[in-house]
Amino acid sequence: MSLLRLYRDNPDRRAVTYTKIVRIFLGVILVISGLNKIFEFIPTPAGDLIESFGQVDYIFPVVAIMEIFIGILLLAKKWIAFALILLAPIAINILLFHLYLDFAGIVPAFVIATLNGILIYKHWSQYKPLFN
Repeated sequence: MSLLRLYRDNPDRRAVTYTKIVRIFLGVILVISGLNKIFEFIPTPAGDLIESFGQVDYIFPVVAIMEIFIGILLLAKKWIAFALILLAPIAINILLFHLYLDFAGIVPAFVIATLNGILIYKHWSQYKPLFN
């Protein structure tokens, strides 16, 4: 039996605590990131692509609101499976953006995508009906 399967199928105290830590950490990252897109309290390097996104008035506010919404859902432990599915395309785009255009930010992007993947794996039983 693999460790991942044991983790997913065994709701012991350590697995529950680990999942809670991952969920809260990801939620905090998303809320801070979303608020930063709106209020710009943490300086970020501005590249040409980011500046062009900023000129299109709806992209950053929509992504920011989605990140804040998903982060709040994760922190409040409401609709977690739904929040993780909403986050999946955002996390993939963040990862690909940093992989191809801004490699300096790959570590936080990888952390977000990995935490999302871990939580999706943990809640896989809620997604199984979608694939039947």
